[in-house]
Amino acid sequence: MEKNLTTGNLFKTIVYFALPYLLSYFLQTLYGMADLFITGQFCHVDAITAVSNGSQVMHMLTVIIVGLAMGATVTISRAIGADKKKDAARAIGNTVTLFMFVSIIFTAILLLFVRQIVALIGIPSEAVAGTTQYLVICFIGIPFITAYNIISSIFRGMGDSRTPMYFVAIACAANIVLDYVFIGFFHMGPSGAAFGTTLAQTLSVIIALVSICKKGMGIHLIAADFCPDHRVMTQILKIGIPVAVQDGCIQVAFIVITIIANHRGLNDAAAVGIVEKVISAVFLVPSSMLAAVSALAAQNIGAGKHDRAAKTLRYSIMITTIYGIIISVIVQLIAPGIVQAFTAEAAVVVLGTQYIRSYIWDCIFAGIHFSFTGYFCAYGKSYIGFIHNIIAIILVRIPGSYLASRFFPDTLFPMGMAAPAGSLLSVLICLLAYGWLKSHSGLFKAQPETGVNDGR
Repeated sequence: MEKNLTTGNLFKTIVYFALPYLLSYFLQTLYGMADLFITGQFCHVDAITAVSNGSQVMHMLTVIIVGLAMGATVTISRAIGADKKKDAARAIGNTVTLFMFVSIIFTAILLLFVRQIVALIGIPSEAVAGTTQYLVICFIGIPFITAYNIISSIFRGMGDSRTPMYFVAIACAANIVLDYVFIGFFHMGPSGAAFGTTLAQTLSVIIALVSICKKGMGIHLIAADFCPDHRVMTQILKIGIPVAVQDGCIQVAFIVITIIANHRGLNDAAAVGIVEKVISAVFLVPSSMLAAVSALAAQNIGAGKHDRAAKTLRYSIMITTIYGIIISVIVQLIAPGIVQAFTAEAAVVVLGTQYIRSYIWDCIFAGIHFSFTGYFCAYGKSYIGFIHNIIAIILVRIPGSYLASRFFPDTLFPMGMAAPAGSLLSVLICLLAYGWLKSHSGLFKAQPETGVNDGR
């Protein structure tokens, strides 16, 4: 199963590795978009607001799990790049042990505080009951969301980004069918959307486990690999925690912006919720490049090919910048039609069009700092991504959205500008950090340790 990413044409390797990643992200994003789209066809604005807010909370939890899993991907990739299969096996076993424990803790805490979470978001009263129902059902499914991301991180760490795509494709198709059954036929509203998502994710995990049992992974695992090894877990968490906190803070910022919109009224809340879903879709290329750069650069670092790792970063920036410019121009032309696909409410369409036309420019700058973040992660310096995102959130995104909401109560366009402004600041910080580290620390020259100690 493991694939060598340290040889061959680098541009082709990036594209071939990132494309399945991109499709996987697209299909995962389609989960939330399908929930929102189908809810909009059969339900009113209160249900749309409930699903958009509930799915945003779930997206935050998912990206935190994915961020933690980045530590596993990088650790496994380094071991594979250095041709240390026993180290890779130990990393895989400890990943499974660590993340299943985390999923149980997450589930218990979130179910206990679900009502407080709903109250904290400041959801309009008409959508409170639906949001609570949606979250309770989805929280119960957290172990399956975690299991899917564990499996995906292991496959990708071994250089295989295609197999996880197949698993999520099956889940996505099942989710769409189940949404029509629960929302359209049984008229279950937000609860139906949550049931469809949770059951589809469960199906994906079952199929993934059956596939692994039949085909194997190409690496021999023994019982000792699943026993907690503090050196392995420390390495995974050292990389994964800053990424998880960074991504979690970004989602918290999105939720804070959603709270600001919620206090403006039901139409504003629905408009922002719809646009956030669309943005999550168009950001698939930058997100996939972050993950691809982390995995590819980590394998090359493990093999001692630091120049090839740096070239991976340059190609990623080029790809994401070109994509960001093209998609931003297209959205300017078709913005009303995009929002109308989710709702026929005229006021929501107007507000959503304003918001997306300013927000979409973030796609250009986000692609650049996403690429840098993936590169820093490959070197075990994921805290840099955490730092620049926190600074951008605190200094620009949240205060910018709040002030725009206060001074421009009749339009969402100024609120949308806070996102690209924050990402631009992140890009500047990344450039400064890259230049300083390359000149002063020798970060991109020294051969890093895998952080995995094999005791066999």
